[in-house]
Amino acid sequence: MHIKELTIAEFDAFALNNPLGTYYESSNYALFMAENNFEYEFLGLVDELGVIKAAALILIKKINYKYKFGYSPKGFLIDYFDTDLLNTFCEKLKEYYNKKLVFIKINPEIAIGEINKKSKLSNYNQNIIIRDYLKEAGFKKLKDNLYFESIFPRFNGIINLEEYNFDTFAKNTKNKIRKAEKKGLIIEKADREGLDILFEFIKKKKGVNEYYYKNYYNIFSKNNSCDLFLIKIDYEKFLLNSKKLYDQELAKNNELAEKLINNSSEININKKMNSDKALLSYKNDIELATLGLRNNKNTYLAGALTIKYKNRINIVISGIDTNYKKYNANYFLHHEIIKYFCKDYKYLDLNGLTGDFNKTNPYKGLNEFKLGFNPHIYEFIGEFDLILNNKVYDFLIKRGTLADYFKK
Repeated sequence: MHIKELTIAEFDAFALNNPLGTYYESSNYALFMAENNFEYEFLGLVDELGVIKAAALILIKKINYKYKFGYSPKGFLIDYFDTDLLNTFCEKLKEYYNKKLVFIKINPEIAIGEINKKSKLSNYNQNIIIRDYLKEAGFKKLKDNLYFESIFPRFNGIINLEEYNFDTFAKNTKNKIRKAEKKGLIIEKADREGLDILFEFIKKKKGVNEYYYKNYYNIFSKNNSCDLFLIKIDYEKFLLNSKKLYDQELAKNNELAEKLINNSSEININKKMNSDKALLSYKNDIELATLGLRNNKNTYLAGALTIKYKNRINIVISGIDTNYKKYNANYFLHHEIIKYFCKDYKYLDLNGLTGDFNKTNPYKGLNEFKLGFNPHIYEFIGEFDLILNNKVYDFLIKRGTLADYFKK
């Protein structure tokens, strides 16, 4: 067997038919990373009959002024249980990149366990032995990340869309979605111009660059694999809902006022005060909705960029206008995305969460938000470096070059 540089068509066809294929191992992602100053190559391990037995997108970049590394995002595309095949592929890659690269980084999308929702502990499966196979093939296992210290999160929330049932969501999540609906929120599928709106919601996030996500959209939208969603207020719907709620609360308030005449207990007083607050809130909503309707105003509250690949939807980035937190737009956004895709796709990837389920977790709010949609939580195998030049690799480790580079 030998290494062969694959055409785009050959690589994409192999990736589409490989169970480990994700959009990160695609020609679209290669073109996207080229916009971020990476070189790329599509390599395959081919047998004597020309049949591709394994493949990988290899992204190449200088780690400093002198040395280069390779990176196969969520790769390789190979049967990791076939140790002979794995060892052969790694040896051939070492020969192919001899003196060209210091190492090749991989982070395969191999789930080694699923989090038990009650105990919050991983129930590990047979895939965990692949860690040993990778070490035997010359890989160095990097430290497991608890939060988001690695390129990709170690834990992901995946919703099985075929199991979608609103009633299985957490109580708090369901309440927030219902409240958002009462505020007249609706989802809108946007075109490229909507990226400027989305960027306003995500620009304060760490490392976000508007051109980064514009490149994402431009490349993946060419074959209709990218969707942009925005959430806005339908002021007519908002007004009708607010008037209905105001009328219902007013009738309730009048009943409570009658009760207080005959029984001014603390319970009745508190109920009347709470009803007064609700009436005021609904009145304010009516005024806001009326003003928005009169001005023919478009008020956008949230947005998300999604990628479609095979039977799966990936939420690449999402954000909200924090001035409208009480509208619960992020809950509404994710629920609408679930509903939009549930008939045509099998999985929705909510992107990362942390493996720390304690109350002291600094990402506790993020975890609770995603857990509220009742996803399956998978623990992935982590990051590995296939070291091609031990001397230089150790030098870069000791100098802190690798740590500094990947911290970016």
